[in-house]
Amino acid sequence: MSFSLSPAALWPVLMLVCSNVFMTFAWYGHLKFKSAPLLLVIITAWGIAFFEYCLAVPANRIGASVYSTAQLKTIQEVITLLVFSGFSVLWLKEAITINHVIGFALIAVGAAFIFRA
Repeated sequence: MSFSLSPAALWPVLMLVCSNVFMTFAWYGHLKFKSAPLLLVIITAWGIAFFEYCLAVPANRIGASVYSTAQLKTIQEVITLLVFSGFSVLWLKEAITINHVIGFALIAVGAAFIFRA
């Protein structure tokens, strides 16, 4: 038995990963530069978010041929937690605690129910 994913199943996930990297930088990247003027931060975040939308919208459009909208949203949320965790550690230099791990694991368990047949 071999396991293969169709492009329509794989591309949305890859695009959502990239989208979430842009989104995370748009929403939280400025926290490393707290002295930057708020208006500059907002304009910069909008510019970064443009690329997030350019990936998220087609990812959902393509993914809708394979996944339900609840599944697409769940995929996006799980990816967001994974990307944010890496971002927190690597960019903001914040530690991931055991409480974070437990909380994220509980969310992942909940997400697994969305994909049950």
